[in-house]
Amino acid sequence: MSGHNKWSKIKNAKEKNDQQNAKMYTKIGREIAVAVKLGGPDPNSNSQLKNIIAKAKTINMPNDNINRSIKKASGELGSVNYESMTYEGYGVGGSAVIVYALTDNKNRTASDVRHLFDKFGGSLGSNGCVSYLFTKKGVIYVQKGTGISDDDMMMIALDSGAEDIEIGDEVFEIYTTPDDFDIVKENLEKNGVTIADSSIDLIPSNYVELTEDKLVTFNKMIDLLEDNDDVQEVYHNVEMN
Repeated sequence: MSGHNKWSKIKNAKEKNDQQNAKMYTKIGREIAVAVKLGGPDPNSNSQLKNIIAKAKTINMPNDNINRSIKKASGELGSVNYESMTYEGYGVGGSAVIVYALTDNKNRTASDVRHLFDKFGGSLGSNGCVSYLFTKKGVIYVQKGTGISDDDMMMIALDSGAEDIEIGDEVFEIYTTPDDFDIVKENLEKNGVTIADSSIDLIPSNYVELTEDKLVTFNKMIDLLEDNDDVQEVYHNVEMN
């Protein structure tokens, strides 16, 4: 399952400057707004909100920002309604791309996303055109060097209910079904495992390799998509290693 290079993005996110952090805080604030609207403002009874708060803390989002986002979403400070949108399409070299956005203006977001696909040699497609190439999985990252051996981590992960585990140079990548995601995290923590990051991701069934020049073009498109305020996540099947 490896190759989606998510861990590199997570490491980079933790090293971003203040301006970039402010943009990430805005994106997470939108996720909080949607989670609160769907499940209420209490993370103890809203597992989606609980996971987003954990995600916010991995990039050192201040508690004041988190609490303000929750209060705003629950109507205490006024609120903005965000709608989730998913766009599917093709990048250069026949690559598959899925863009997940939270927006207060669907027309603006669709126009922005379409423009970037067109600009870098890709094209937007209809819903379902590439999503069949991906499977939704929970992914939990545990950094190596915490005193747990590879064999022990494998046993702990599988005993905790994980589907699979990949052992990398820097991290253990633990995979779960979406339904088992929360319980596996809880079981890992009960076994003394410190989780570096976790999320529900779309994992491609296979990866495509691009030539060097096409990879440069593809990365420019992905960077600009991720830089868009409305875009929360970008998934793709390009081999980045």
